[in-house]
Amino acid sequence: MHEASFESVLKTILIILLIYFGFKIFIKWFGPLILKWFLKRIGQKFQQQFNSPNPPNTSKKGKAEINSDPLKSSKSNNKVGEYIDFEEIE
Repeated sequence: MHEASFESVLKTILIILLIYFGFKIFIKWFGPLILKWFLKRIGQKFQQQFNSPNPPNTSKKGKAEINSDPLKSSKSNNKVGEYIDFEEIE
């Protein structure tokens, strides 16, 4: 059976802390740049969709499209139960 030595436990804890603080520093320095790039890319896609000559949801000539909800069977259950009037007991 293997036992964990103090040195291996200490190394593991130090590696975890190094990764944690390294990630925090990376996000602090490069987070705004990544966010700007991401927002610019989304803005370009939005601008491209806005300026496109053919909107994506147009129906082609000769095709019929029905946009109505199907009828729901509205059978109500009239068996609600018996009404019981409770009286206060003093």
